[in-house]
Amino acid sequence: MTAGIITVGEAIRAALLAANPRDKVFATRQVARDWRLGRLERGFPLAMPDEPGRPDRPELLAPNRMPRRGKAGSERGRIALWHSLAHIEFVAIDLALDMAGRFGEQMGDAFVSDFLAVAADEAMHFALLERKLHSLGSHYGALPAHGGLWDAARETAESVEARLAIVPMVLEARGLDVTPSTLARVRAAGDENGARILERILDDEIRHVAIGTRHFSTICAKRGESPENRWQTLVKSYFRGSLKPPFNDSARLAAGLSLDFYGSLAS
Repeated sequence: MTAGIITVGEAIRAALLAANPRDKVFATRQVARDWRLGRLERGFPLAMPDEPGRPDRPELLAPNRMPRRGKAGSERGRIALWHSLAHIEFVAIDLALDMAGRFGEQMGDAFVSDFLAVAADEAMHFALLERKLHSLGSHYGALPAHGGLWDAARETAESVEARLAIVPMVLEARGLDVTPSTLARVRAAGDENGARILERILDDEIRHVAIGTRHFSTICAKRGESPENRWQTLVKSYFRGSLKPPFNDSARLAAGLSLDFYGSLAS
């Protein structure tokens, strides 16, 4: 390693361990840029942390302890919606960083590039949502947040195919299903700025699901396995919940996630 140049693994680990949200956003965008420009050495000399750095707030709660958002359209309800979305995107930064850092040596440079680009997108989404909260007189950390979003990373830490199957192809794909209705409600309430943020997130998430699906299918092709059958097996083993309609079939198909994957598992 050249003096003064660190490895991509070290840079990813540092971004993961950043606890302050703005520091994490900056570090994530920096490592993605530095890797793209060839400023980082290949290599992963340090293990990724079991837990990422987090701020003291928000307080993380089990889903059944989360307070109600308040009436739709109320100021409290609007703040709760944008805070919830900001938390999802904040955890998504760490999930993408961990994907690149934990499995990059095994999967190669293109995989690292793809998931660092995803991480940079998630950092940008979080920054947009945090700015939205500030415009409403609030901030990230002002409310409790879902404490289980990192569970998928813990449970798939030993398997890149399980991680791909659950994080991009279940959790992010769910975002494709629910975001259009949220976007429609936000636009109907006259919040065009909020609607544009959600449109940007939806467009990017289609690409993120496509990246995960493509790498998953490549693994299966090398093994001579059916991607659809292997995905269904992994979902049954690693995903605690159920796949619930309605599905945004067109967005899923645009991401390479056809009904052949999820149709038989839908509850």
